[in-house]
Amino acid sequence: MITVIIPYYQNKPGILAKALKSIAAQKHLSVPVHVLVIDDASPIPAKSELEGIGPIDCNVQIILQPNGGPGAARNTGLDHAPAGTRYIAFLDSDDEWSGEHLSRAAEALGAGYEFYFTDHFQLNSTIGAFARAGRIQPSEHPQLPNTRPGLHAYQGDLLDQIIRGNVIGTSTVVYDFLRFSKNRFKVEFTNAGEDYLFWMDIAHSGAKVAFSSQCEAHYGSGVNVYAGTGWGSEKHLLRVHNEIKYKILTCQLFPVTEAQRLHIQNNLNTLRTSFAQDLLHRIMHRKKLPFDVLKKHFYLDPLSFFYLPKALGNAIFKKR
Repeated sequence: MITVIIPYYQNKPGILAKALKSIAAQKHLSVPVHVLVIDDASPIPAKSELEGIGPIDCNVQIILQPNGGPGAARNTGLDHAPAGTRYIAFLDSDDEWSGEHLSRAAEALGAGYEFYFTDHFQLNSTIGAFARAGRIQPSEHPQLPNTRPGLHAYQGDLLDQIIRGNVIGTSTVVYDFLRFSKNRFKVEFTNAGEDYLFWMDIAHSGAKVAFSSQCEAHYGSGVNVYAGTGWGSEKHLLRVHNEIKYKILTCQLFPVTEAQRLHIQNNLNTLRTSFAQDLLHRIMHRKKLPFDVLKKHFYLDPLSFFYLPKALGNAIFKKR
């Protein structure tokens, strides 16, 4: 059985219905599909979405929980995966799959692989994420023998790939649940790379990885935790705080090489500069300071505050 886990929190009707219809439209699939929709205290209840689309040809189970974020919702789904689940697939409630996504995943995983991801179309894009980012060249990875075109064995260090430029879209992932039944999302790092950390755990374990060069998911427009987090917005400092938290945690949890550590350090320097510039902008424009975030950040990374003099110097120089 393939169990599909959908963390659900939306404030507009009709979004979940599209995701469910894309699951029901899967073709050439010889194994049953069970769908777990984790209603994370959504303003638009999952039950109303399901009632609005009529019968679909797959089992759909709704689980209600207090709001805990997407990682907590996915963990609830993993904890409730029914007996007989061999593969877990993730689909965000505002995304949709192409018609052969699950059958292609099952074909790759059935060939002895344990983790699968695919190219995908990001929001409002007609160019696949692989080509847009330029971080993975399918031609450098061998085609899986005796499988449909576009299924590749990933060659190289996936942990390094994620550190330097992640290419894994959550709504494209399917993996062997029997092999990784104990893996869970680190909910204490919500919005701080909890999905990346999940992939890194699996990569570090030595999983055999396959991917598809076909775009098998279309990302949609729904609730985005980073909406309105542009420069000077209320959430911008929190976003930078979370990204710094993720970078620091990567070095603590995984045996990074010296080259990887240097790459992360360069990222941290850029993020610290952004943090200092945002904080200075708030001070100069007499905006309200988010002291709760500043306190957390001081304990996380006090070095960020030493970037303030440089940010001030740059601001003075620009005025001149």
